Amino acid sequence: MTTAFTDLRGAQLTTKAACALIGRPRASHYRHRAGPVHGPKEPRVVPDNGQALTQVERTAVLTLINTGGYADLSIGQIWARELDEGRYLCSMSTMYRIARSAGQTRERRRQATHPAKTKPELLACAPSQVWSWDIERHEAPSDRAVMKGHRPRPVAAGRVKLRAA
Repeated sequence: MTTAFTDLRGAQLTTKAACALIGRPRASHYRHRAGPVHGPKEPRVVPDNGQALTQVERTAVLTLINTGGYADLSIGQIWARELDEGRYLCSMSTMYRIARSAGQTRERRRQATHPAKTKPELLACAPSQVWSWDIERHEAPSDRAVMKGHRPRPVAAGRVKLRAA
C-alpha cells in the first residue's frame, strides 16, 4: 500500500484524496509516517511571547504580597488596593499564579491554634497517693419526694425504699 500511496502522491493528488482511493484512514497515514514513539514525550517548547513578567518583576509582586500591610488581605484585595493607589504590577490572575508557585495560596490571616486536649490521667506509684471522689446517688430516707419546679408531695409507701444505715 505504501508504493501505491507514493505513486498517487507523485501524481499530484492530495493526501486526503490518496488515502480515500487506497481506503486508508488519514490518521493511520500520519501515525505511520511519524514512526513509533519510544519513551516519554518530548517536553513542549513554548516560545517567549514577550509579555511574561521577568524574574525581577515576579519578585517585586511577591514582596508586595508579603508586606506587613497586606498580611491579612486576600490577593484580590491587594490587587484592588494597588490599583486604587495607581500602581499596576500585573493582573489578578498573574498575582495568584505567582503566589501559587511560591506556595502562598492558603489562608493568609493569622489562625488561632489550639493545643490537643489530653485526658487527665491519675498515676499512683504507691497506696494513698491519688484521691478521687465517687459520684453516687444516695436516696434520702424520706416519705416525700421533691421534684424540680414542683412542691413536695407525699409518695406512696410502697414506692419508697428506706435503707438502714
